[in-house]
Amino acid sequence: MKNKIISIIEESIALKNLVKQKLANQIASASLILCSSIKSGNKIYICGNGGSAADAQHFAAELVVRYKNERKSIPCIGLTTDTSIITACANDYSYDQIFSRQIEGLGSSGDLLIGISTSGNSQNIIEAFKLAKDKGMLTVCLTGKDGGKVKSMDLDHTIVVPSNSTARIQEVHELILHAWCEMMDDEFTEKSN
Repeated sequence: MKNKIISIIEESIALKNLVKQKLANQIASASLILCSSIKSGNKIYICGNGGSAADAQHFAAELVVRYKNERKSIPCIGLTTDTSIITACANDYSYDQIFSRQIEGLGSSGDLLIGISTSGNSQNIIEAFKLAKDKGMLTVCLTGKDGGKVKSMDLDHTIVVPSNSTARIQEVHELILHAWCEMMDDEFTEKSN
């Protein structure tokens, strides 16, 4: 059992080292989009399914409440949290529209949509990105494997974690989200003179 645990940890470390070498610039570039959107008076929307839904609402909480520093609240809405909207939309329209329907009602030009999909093939994420692009919103996707369908969508940023393991991809997604939180903390914490 111990050897299995060690193997899992080593696999995670190896992937994070690969991400450090290959994706650090992309992650940093995407963090500039997040900061720029907020500085321009816009909002961030974030969505995902399953474990990615939990990551989405975790990220929103870190920005709205606090990550590390005492700072003003950053406007970020997890589209995964309103069960009345999600279940009504899934029942009355389709599960594929649970996020795009919210973007239709809430999103504005200049706002940012972050979608998380380990496969890049989640249809409700794809539909949300389509509508966000139509509305002039900025778009960032965290995905994995081969990038799936979202890779060909011409989003502002698509960060593809180079792994086929859903668990390892999710671990890196959480690392990226925390890195963005830290960058936004640095940007929006008032400096004392």
